[in-house]
Amino acid sequence: MAADAAVLDSAWGMIPHSREATSGIGSFTRTRVERIIVLTGGFGSLVLGTQAFLSALGPGEERPGWHIPLMVAVFGPLTIMIIACFIGFGVRLTAGVFALAYVLALTTWPIATAGSSPVATDQPWIWYLVNIATLAAVLAFPFPLQIVWTMLAPLLFGFVRLIQGGFASDFWIAVGLDVSFALILGGVILTLGWVFRSVAANVDSTRARAVASYAEAAAADAREQERIAVAALMHDSVLAALISAERAETPRARTLAAAMAREALTRLANTDQDWSEGPDAPKRPDEVADDIEAGAREVGVELSVRRVVETGAAETGAAETGAVESVPLSVPGRVARALALAATQAVANAVQHAGGEGLTVSVTATEHQIDIEVRDSGEGFVLEDVPDDRLGIRASIFARVAAVGGLATIDSGHRGTSVRLTWREAGE
Repeated sequence: MAADAAVLDSAWGMIPHSREATSGIGSFTRTRVERIIVLTGGFGSLVLGTQAFLSALGPGEERPGWHIPLMVAVFGPLTIMIIACFIGFGVRLTAGVFALAYVLALTTWPIATAGSSPVATDQPWIWYLVNIATLAAVLAFPFPLQIVWTMLAPLLFGFVRLIQGGFASDFWIAVGLDVSFALILGGVILTLGWVFRSVAANVDSTRARAVASYAEAAAADAREQERIAVAALMHDSVLAALISAERAETPRARTLAAAMAREALTRLANTDQDWSEGPDAPKRPDEVADDIEAGAREVGVELSVRRVVETGAAETGAAETGAVESVPLSVPGRVARALALAATQAVANAVQHAGGEGLTVSVTATEHQIDIEVRDSGEGFVLEDVPDDRLGIRASIFARVAAVGGLATIDSGHRGTSVRLTWREAGE
């Protein structure tokens, strides 16, 4: 319904429309929290990565030919991940690549350092990147894999460090302290990421429920206001017109009562439409057909109206030549709108109840009359069986056409339904 759409638009308009917010009402806070996590992670990775890089520039424990390739394999993906964090693009992919690259570098560490004589208390440059690998997993992987990486990276570092030191006793204490510190810091990183994301998701969920509840309540209020407006219209306008007609005793009073009734019926028939009354400038039958096609598109139907327009002869004003020209029927603006709206309603009914099967629309205009026929090949219906509170036919078709002095007839059976709208110029 138009009212429901307006309510939802109003509710959505209460939320700030920045770039992150437009990604969806369900990710309003989560998007911002995720961006904060990414920026913080990028800054922390830059600091620790710089420390590790400066350490790697000094004497290394790797064998000749291993140091540079390992640095490229680790610091290359790390640099790309940091850049992605700051620009906000490709973070998950680059973080995942670094997390995998770091684990692979750790697995090759015993081979790269075979034959070296490390000092137990001196951490190698690769140690400073253990918790960056945990952070990369938080940015790239689902929560179960984040837990695995938080434990895998420190434990794998401890294992390869023990292999490098030959499992000497002095290595056990130093490596145990390093691994414990990495596990604690990685657990803090993992927990903070999970907490912030969970809180953001709960805020978004609560906001979505609140907006939906507001929209539902506002829609119900709009429907109630519409019902009250229609009831007031029925009571004030239609009833007043009927009373005036009953009390009319002179031709002038009867003419006034008829005008009041026509206006009341027109307003009643148009209560479910967004179209304004507009000017009463005459329209050609082709323009009425164009309005029907436009109205059909509004209800989701693309159709081409068949047009048969006959013209009459009229003097051009050049009396000395006696010239004449062909002049088509002109339909008053209010009549054209009423006929187009009624035909659109008939099209909507054909789509809703007959699935649009065999739907055709034709406009036939003669010198003094216009006929519109909407036909479908559905199963048909019995007009008397339609409940009184269903206004799609009675108000939107019969009342609307009658209000402008026209006639609407419906012929329905097992072979289909035909709705015929006729309007004839007064006095013809």
